Amino acid sequence: MRIIVEDRIKQYSPGLQIGLIRANVVNSETSEQLWEELQTACQRISDSYELSWINKRPAIAATRELYKRCGKDPNRYRVSSEALCRRIVKGLGIYRINTLVDLINLVSIGSGYAIGGFDADKISGDSVTLGIGEADELFEGIGRGLLNVDGLPLYRDELGGIGSPTSDVERTKITLETTKLQMQINAFGEEMPLRDTIEWSVDLLEKYANAKNFEIEIF
Repeated sequence: MRIIVEDRIKQYSPGLQIGLIRANVVNSETSEQLWEELQTACQRISDSYELSWINKRPAIAATRELYKRCGKDPNRYRVSSEALCRRIVKGLGIYRINTLVDLINLVSIGSGYAIGGFDADKISGDSVTLGIGEADELFEGIGRGLLNVDGLPLYRDELGGIGSPTSDVERTKITLETTKLQMQINAFGEEMPLRDTIEWSVDLLEKYANAKNFEIEIF
């Protein structure tokens, strides 16, 4: 699997790095041990940030700046890691979904990065391209219905959009039947070192999802 970055994204985000993790996995309902890890991380966020501070986290701030350069209002279309942290600080908590999704959320709130999580078997082709969404481009966000992706940084496979730092798409979403994961860590500006974030993700995937046959690259 290759990740191709279009020139406009390179221009708007010259420090961009993307961490790619692919692995065979066993998904399941979230265990109590993983949920406790996630709740501990939520408590750290709640103890460390006021609401107005969240968008100043380096990884979130850099992604918001990219949105502005692409022509999207980051206050209307929240970066996913920012949206998670805002829920936590507001005392709303986060949803319990399944092992893979909750594991990705754990890494996202801890690192500050927006992370795409996909069922790799539902991605069409051997590459995905990061570009900018266009007007009238159909994109059904997970649990959000049709999302206006005009001006959003957007990953596409051969069939169209699969994800953005705001939301991934229903077509390639992770379910309990997912057996191959594709995880994309979007480091538009570095907060936690990307290699450390990848290592943490791999450790969690091995521990909770019996992950094997890893493919790991940084683009």
